[in-house]
Amino acid sequence: MEAPAAPHSPADPGAVEITVNAPEQMRELGRRLAKLLRAGDLVMLSGELGAGKTTLTRGLGEGLDVRGAVTSPTFVIARVHPSLGDGPPLVHVDAYRLSGGLDEMEDLDLDVSLPDSVVVVEWGEGKVEELTDERLQVLIHRAVGDTTDEVRHVTVTGIGDRWVTADLGVLTA
Repeated sequence: MEAPAAPHSPADPGAVEITVNAPEQMRELGRRLAKLLRAGDLVMLSGELGAGKTTLTRGLGEGLDVRGAVTSPTFVIARVHPSLGDGPPLVHVDAYRLSGGLDEMEDLDLDVSLPDSVVVVEWGEGKVEELTDERLQVLIHRAVGDTTDEVRHVTVTGIGDRWVTADLGVLTA
């Protein structure tokens, strides 16, 4: 059995840093994060290719109890996963292939989806920040180059009033 994800001391006092040692721990982190989310929340995921953004989102989908397999929407840009219960749907966006800012994102109608959904955007930096002043930024860092290292360092930062009182420390449990 894998050891639980280990917390780190964050540089930003509004952030939590977690070390993840295996893909299943990344999914579990997503399931824990889902417990903090509600309709109207925007989650921006950043990290190198293969860092675990989609794996984390898969865990979010499990935690939010949504329909459909959560897979990378790289070629379709966005997927909507309706809730199987009374929770919000999950809108999963991969902005990797989009070069423009919010103007290019407008075709996805994220501003319409956001109030009723949890919106997760991979590669969204510089593209979706204008959607809301309140969001979670999740940065996933992994070793790059020729390595089989599974260790990921995840920094979760709450931005805006919505996250001031949120206990991000539960993510390290």
